[in-house]
Amino acid sequence: MVKVGIVGASGYTGGELLRILAGHREVEIACVTSRAHADKPVHRVHPNLRDVLDLTFEDIPYERVAERCDFVFCATPHGASMEIVPKLLEHGTRVVDLSGDFRFADVAVYERYYGRKHVAPGIRATYGLPEIHREEIKRAKLVANPGCYPTAIILGLVPLLKAGVIDSTRIVADAKSGISGAGNKPKETTHFPNAAESVLAYKMTTHQHLPEIEQELQRFSSEARVSFVPHIVPVIRGLTATLHCFLTRSMSPEEVRQLYQEYYREEPFVRVLDIGEVPRLSAVRGSNFIDIGGFAVDEERGRVIVIAAIDNLVKGASGQAVQNMNIMLGFSEEEGLGSIAIHP
Repeated sequence: MVKVGIVGASGYTGGELLRILAGHREVEIACVTSRAHADKPVHRVHPNLRDVLDLTFEDIPYERVAERCDFVFCATPHGASMEIVPKLLEHGTRVVDLSGDFRFADVAVYERYYGRKHVAPGIRATYGLPEIHREEIKRAKLVANPGCYPTAIILGLVPLLKAGVIDSTRIVADAKSGISGAGNKPKETTHFPNAAESVLAYKMTTHQHLPEIEQELQRFSSEARVSFVPHIVPVIRGLTATLHCFLTRSMSPEEVRQLYQEYYREEPFVRVLDIGEVPRLSAVRGSNFIDIGGFAVDEERGRVIVIAAIDNLVKGASGQAVQNMNIMLGFSEEEGLGSIAIHP
């Protein structure tokens, strides 16, 4: 059994890691940390884990976490991970970091969009999108888990870019996320009376996930540019991205779908829907699947529309983190990730 630790286990992503790892046959959860909830039983913060996990939050030095664990998930806020991850790596511990601190090849881009100085610019990570970087992930000591919006948008666009059938300089991503994507700290925008019965666009040109999306898409087309507008919608979890692209040649909806079917034919967590089917959040909620569908072609305007849906806390965060761990440690990629979505 591999001994696994979670640093920052009291947040939403930490809770999801615990929920998923509770059913993982290859690991033992050896350490869960939280400064704010030290010495509390885990189920006091994550009540769904009562009588499932007999664990208590600890507040201990990160060096001790590394000594007790073979593998660590860092589920801490942006800016905190860059202080913690180097200490874990120094002890030979392999790490998946769920923050944005190590996602960028160019540290200057991180500093511009996250508004802080990077204190560990020399540490390089593998970008943890298995459908693109599986071979690099196998060898990695540190994997930077992708953001939720980038996961849906990148996977929703790659087959079209790879085939060279769209104008990569004119891509529009209209994305909507459940409120849990903002974390468990109360905010004005996520306060129930402000969020309910409303749709709120935010960070329309400055969202920190935009350069992450373009960085990965430019691996397939160096000129890739995305107009990305995120929205908060009044659901707890789930994320959908409607992707508008302009075709460089005439294609039928079935031809578009075939590109996706072929590209993702061996991917265990990518489901390509039939023509006429549109992804829905309830079909992926609680699961590690991404559903891709829509495949509508507007012939008059030379436009194709593709829609991708994920659970922002699972495939968009903790589920993908476990998927990355499985790849890094040579486990079955699907181990611990067999949860079926809750519908309706």
